[in-house]
Amino acid sequence: MPHIIIISASVRRDRKSHRAALYFKNFIESNSLASVEILDLLEYNFPLFDERLRFQPNPTSQMLDFASKVKNADGVLIVTPEYNGGYPSSLKNVIDLLYDEWHRKPVAISTVSGGSFGGTQVITSLQFSLWKIRAWTVPAMFPVPTIDKSFDEQGNPVDKAGTDKRATAFINELLWCIEAKKRMDA
Repeated sequence: MPHIIIISASVRRDRKSHRAALYFKNFIESNSLASVEILDLLEYNFPLFDERLRFQPNPTSQMLDFASKVKNADGVLIVTPEYNGGYPSSLKNVIDLLYDEWHRKPVAISTVSGGSFGGTQVITSLQFSLWKIRAWTVPAMFPVPTIDKSFDEQGNPVDKAGTDKRATAFINELLWCIEAKKRMDA
């Protein structure tokens, strides 16, 4: 069974995007699609990095733990809010912390917003950053518009049937990429 990590990117108080991360964790586990773990950037509370991990003279155990989890995951699902057309600095910070760990890593992106576009304005800049570090971005997207009306605080979707249908296609695309990478590496 593949192992997927979900990066919950927002570190804001009263954040709403974490609801989507909780939903995906529950969806993947309840359908026995993969083992899954949320890497919550709020809990990591990383400082602003001034250098990549491999060039840091004394990386913390927390940095090494995060890097190891990304490296050892079969796939990554990033759940990010859209802030003024971009993604949060907390996410850019950890993307830039690593390099080799992202190489050919299948990465699916779910964007979230309080508005009607579901964070789709952030996808291009996030994909570009991931492409530059040689991650393999999954072509499927999972935008979540009006997050506070789409999921409750525990990550339960208001429209379970519709959300599960969309999530099935989205997660299957990530799983396909994970399997394809495994076959290419064999």
